[in-house]
Amino acid sequence: MARLIAVPLFSTLVIAAMLLVLDRMLRLFDFVATEGGPVGVVWKMLANLLPEYLGLGIPIGLMLGILLAFRRLASSSELDVLRGVGMSYTRLLRVPYLYTIVLAAMNLAIVGFVQPTARYAYEELRFELRSGALGASIKVGEFTSFGEDMTLRIEESRDNGADLSGIFVNFKSKDGAWYAATAEKGQFFRTDDPNTIIFRLTRGALVHNSPDYVQPRVLTFTSHDLPIPLPEFGRFRARGDRNLERTLPELVVLGSDPGVSEEVRDTSRAAFHFRVVEVATMFLLPLLALALGVPPKRSSSALGVFLSIVMIVTYHKINEYGEAVGGLGRIDPLIALWVPFAIFAALILWMYYQIAFVPGGQPIGALERWAGKLGAAIARRLPGRRRRA
Repeated sequence: MARLIAVPLFSTLVIAAMLLVLDRMLRLFDFVATEGGPVGVVWKMLANLLPEYLGLGIPIGLMLGILLAFRRLASSSELDVLRGVGMSYTRLLRVPYLYTIVLAAMNLAIVGFVQPTARYAYEELRFELRSGALGASIKVGEFTSFGEDMTLRIEESRDNGADLSGIFVNFKSKDGAWYAATAEKGQFFRTDDPNTIIFRLTRGALVHNSPDYVQPRVLTFTSHDLPIPLPEFGRFRARGDRNLERTLPELVVLGSDPGVSEEVRDTSRAAFHFRVVEVATMFLLPLLALALGVPPKRSSSALGVFLSIVMIVTYHKINEYGEAVGGLGRIDPLIALWVPFAIFAALILWMYYQIAFVPGGQPIGALERWAGKLGAAIARRLPGRRRRA
């Protein structure tokens, strides 16, 4: 049983994580390229998003792993043999619940502690990319601003930026003067001052104008060193500005703190109950997987697999809506999130009771019959099918 569950469980986790990562990877590459940041930061951002994906991927993987294991036992008639020797469904659920306890504890640690810190690190990387603190590059053929006082344009770059040509620089000083320079070649050099770099221009002209000058001064040069002050980057905010960045203990403290606003208390309580109810739902998944994984006799329909995914995703969206409504203060978060949980639990317990304790019981038997009739009707109307006289 443990082996039958492990293979689809971990396969589902890997596939779900890959699909979600690939979807976000394309957008992150586009974002990093637009901001001119290093490509390597994409992998750091994806690593910080992985705990958020696992928060939903672990429950789905657990449910599909148990469901497919029971489905395989039923399709090979091994389940009938186990039932024939006196093993009840409750006895067969011991191994699935061992998986559930371990994965629920892991998921609680992820959504309660790992995900908030990872989300904060992701937002910090986004901030550093936009501010240029990660070493944003100068885009060839475009005007690049260094703060509000300096603009630079480069026509061509070779040898990874070591050989620059077609240079234009415009710089404004604090006393109202401005400089404009053009040069054929240019190179950047590091100085002892970490806040200043030297831009060495070769074969060009420099125009200097000031409010004290009657007319601008023009200078041609063979080599000219232009100091460029690097812009100061602001520091990123402290963690905890959003509920996604707060751990479970922090949400509990804020939810009962009379010193904060009512909005902060409501949103903190809603976020806390949302995370706890998502973890608590995992203990219902083995019962749901068993009820939907055992198909009716002489049936090979995969309706239970499809229905299980629809049910858990729909319930997840209901919880998200309950969190939003509870955060607005319209309904107490305790009611908005735990009442749907009670209804969902009652439905799953009824389905499990039907298959485990009712002779010949099948919780989705009617749906299986309707799905079979619908499939047969569609098959009869497909092109190339002969109609009986």
